[in-house]
Amino acid sequence: MLVDARNVLRSRWPNVPEQELVERARSWAARHGHELVLVFDGTAPGGAVGATELDERTTLVGSGAESADDWLIAHAADYPEAWLVTSDRALRRAAGATAERIVGGGSFLQLLDD
Repeated sequence: MLVDARNVLRSRWPNVPEQELVERARSWAARHGHELVLVFDGTAPGGAVGATELDERTTLVGSGAESADDWLIAHAADYPEAWLVTSDRALRRAAGATAERIVGGGSFLQLLDD
């Protein structure tokens, strides 16, 4: 599962705090058997730039100088049949070709509540 994290954070008001998204997404992914890659523009929570493996199924990515969208476009093919989570239509077109499923940010937050 590839997640455009800041897009998801902003999909509900009030915005979801970064660490809350990370923990809720990790818990949901573990319950449902998904690998999870949360991609943040700039730095990921904790100040990480680049990929940081949190556990066997969760990776945080801080995109650094590159945008999260550009990172997702460049790496989507590395995760064939993963879900792509974003409400960004341009990103869906550019990175969604190999996605098993495309989920909007608000819909993803609802899934996390299940």
